[in-house]
Amino acid sequence: MLSITSAAVLLFFVMDPLGNVPLFLSALRHVAPARHRLVIIRELVIALAVLVAFLFGGPKLLELLRVSGTALTVAGGVVMLLIALRMVFPTAEPNLAEGAEEPFVVPLAIPYVAGPSAMATVLLFTSREPDRWPDWLLALLMAWLATGVVLFFASGFARLLGSRGLLAVERLMGMLLVIVSVEMILSGLRQYLATPL
Repeated sequence: MLSITSAAVLLFFVMDPLGNVPLFLSALRHVAPARHRLVIIRELVIALAVLVAFLFGGPKLLELLRVSGTALTVAGGVVMLLIALRMVFPTAEPNLAEGAEEPFVVPLAIPYVAGPSAMATVLLFTSREPDRWPDWLLALLMAWLATGVVLFFASGFARLLGSRGLLAVERLMGMLLVIVSVEMILSGLRQYLATPL
């Protein structure tokens, strides 16, 4: 059984706030410095609303799509593995944040904070143990708050760790996420193999 703390740490890794620090700073470079923190708070609140919606609406969505919990476990593990591999082996691809306007919803709230892997993770929590929704909500709030603190002080973290330090921390988080995602895939496969045809 996954504890609240373990779920919160897992979500924190999936949200990858330290990896998002340079992306947030890049997205905000055309925004007046006095508005930086207001924009960050607004985008964090939007991201939280999206993740809470997935937490509570997820089981109904899965039921509508006729997706089993086993399939979701494996799919969540695969998505998380792909995200983790990109954290460990970053690629030089165009930044979603390019543009001269103040970002709204995209890309800061979605997909930087409330990305596909975070959505899949909260869906996985609530679909496997729906009765524990207060635990999952608390875990989500804890992870979101920790993510918010990192992003709120993004410029300070960037100065403190430097680009190499941020990259090293992101790769470490990616390695831990690889292990978790492989365990999720194996768990889903064990469930599938144990299910009678």
